[in-house]
Amino acid sequence: MMRRAITCFGLMLCTGASAGDTAFEHLRVPPGFAVELWARVDNPRAMTLGGPGRVYAGSREGHVSAIPFDPATMRAGTPVKIARGLDMPVGVAWRKGDLYVSSVDRIVKLDGIDHRLDAPPVPVVVTDRLPKATAHGWKFIAFGPDDKLYVPVGAPCNVCDRDRDGFAAILRMNPDGSGPETVARGVRNSVGFDWHPANGELWFTDNGRDWMGDDQPPCELNRVARAGQHFGFPFCHGGNVPDPEFGRLRSCSEFTAPALRLGAHVAPLGMRFYTGSQFPDAFRGALFVAEHGSWNRSRRDGYRVMVAHLDGNRVVSYQPFIEGFLGRNDVVFGRPADVLVMPDGSLLVSDDSSDAIYRVRWNGLPAATDAPHRIDMPAALSFTVPRTSGEQQ
Repeated sequence: MMRRAITCFGLMLCTGASAGDTAFEHLRVPPGFAVELWARVDNPRAMTLGGPGRVYAGSREGHVSAIPFDPATMRAGTPVKIARGLDMPVGVAWRKGDLYVSSVDRIVKLDGIDHRLDAPPVPVVVTDRLPKATAHGWKFIAFGPDDKLYVPVGAPCNVCDRDRDGFAAILRMNPDGSGPETVARGVRNSVGFDWHPANGELWFTDNGRDWMGDDQPPCELNRVARAGQHFGFPFCHGGNVPDPEFGRLRSCSEFTAPALRLGAHVAPLGMRFYTGSQFPDAFRGALFVAEHGSWNRSRRDGYRVMVAHLDGNRVVSYQPFIEGFLGRNDVVFGRPADVLVMPDGSLLVSDDSSDAIYRVRWNGLPAATDAPHRIDMPAALSFTVPRTSGEQQ
């Protein structure tokens, strides 16, 4: 059973923010958890932690926001726009005091930003050698455990073969933009990835193609076991669905199958492994995924934050963690875009539709003694989650 979200003695006392037209009052979380409206931010997409007391959020509307917060209480301050006029700066990544920001055809950097919120520096170009195509051109970015900057390049189409042009791939490069190399190919449109906290392997979400019906093909959760793996696009979707146009050219057996097949069109965006200690022990190493939700399905699907539990590299369950973004009769109250583990172990969730960031915290029994409800999937079963589906990234 999920329960209606609560805050401590009312929203204003918890956050100082106004719920306004957000999804907040509709959100439901598992027993023992509480969710609060943490900050009102214009069109927040991908998020990253900066130095102490700093969270940064990209957007699809040309600006980047800084959200200062009190490290002791986790209370958010007033958001500040630190960059404007960029081309869909969805992705943000912090390294050694500098904030890296994605644009469609380039990566820029704001030097020493943590202490310059009142007078932000002029963005410095790190690289301007990325494709200029705007279709799937917005980019989630992050630094990996190898200190490389990882950058996806989405396919500039619904379905096409542009591998030779450097599309449909995940790249990595040095912090100065030099030494780019391809980590994964056949990736239609990844807008979220993270590294397994135990073995450092890269996991990423991928949005499936459109116009094959309401229930095909699946979106994907993928694992990169070695650099250079090909995940099928445009020839094969979800590991076992040949493309109607390109599937005759190559077999699905040639490609790496997903770690988990998600619902078609649910639009999985941001994802993070849980590395905190606040939540119950069963959540250690679990994977949270923001399903942004469908845009062209006859009945909407997604619009929730999911949690995947792993046994080694095998996904053993995938279930809702936060629901309520989608109401009855397909009324949309919000769209989760990214998740971020905070220093105290709470979880932030950005909602670009509601101009809001929510914070989920554990409010129940001592974490070590209270495990969440789970639905385990037998190893013999396909990892396809049988649900209705839909997308927009």
